[in-house]
Amino acid sequence: MKVVTIHGSTRENGNTEYLTYKAVPKDKGTHLYLRNHFIQPIVDERHAKDGFKPVKDEHKDLIQKMLEHDVIVFSTPIYWYSMSGPMKIFIDRWSQILRDPEFPNFREELKNKKVYLIAVGGDKPTIKGLPLIEQFNYICQFYDMSFEGYVIGRASKPGQIIEDERALKAASSLLEP
Repeated sequence: MKVVTIHGSTRENGNTEYLTYKAVPKDKGTHLYLRNHFIQPIVDERHAKDGFKPVKDEHKDLIQKMLEHDVIVFSTPIYWYSMSGPMKIFIDRWSQILRDPEFPNFREELKNKKVYLIAVGGDKPTIKGLPLIEQFNYICQFYDMSFEGYVIGRASKPGQIIEDERALKAASSLLEP
């Protein structure tokens, strides 16, 4: 199984990345860091006469790389009970990819993917992160992807994730059969 991790954190080597590396070590799978790529926000032209206008950014390149894998791990800090801004922009643009002639089978290609989520938040994240879990569950339902599981870690200061033994243990076994 080929694994791709989509990192949504804007902070390099932060708590979310640390926890994610317990599930998918740096030397395993493919790691894509959204902060290192230029992705424009969506301009919703689904109902425009001519549809979506082409966008010059790196979104399609990331989509192509993602589709080459069997397993997708989304990694994001919990921001205001949801995913990070870069992650939201990346996924919002899927509405455009659905109508892109370069990806005529986008929905079909996602159908067989297994999805995992790793998230870290500070204030009661196992409770306040539940809207994020539901959001990914609904995204997976929309595309008929299999939402296989998630880990929510607790950390609000740099390096604090090492104190969350429960999350570290759960992450290290997340992708095990």
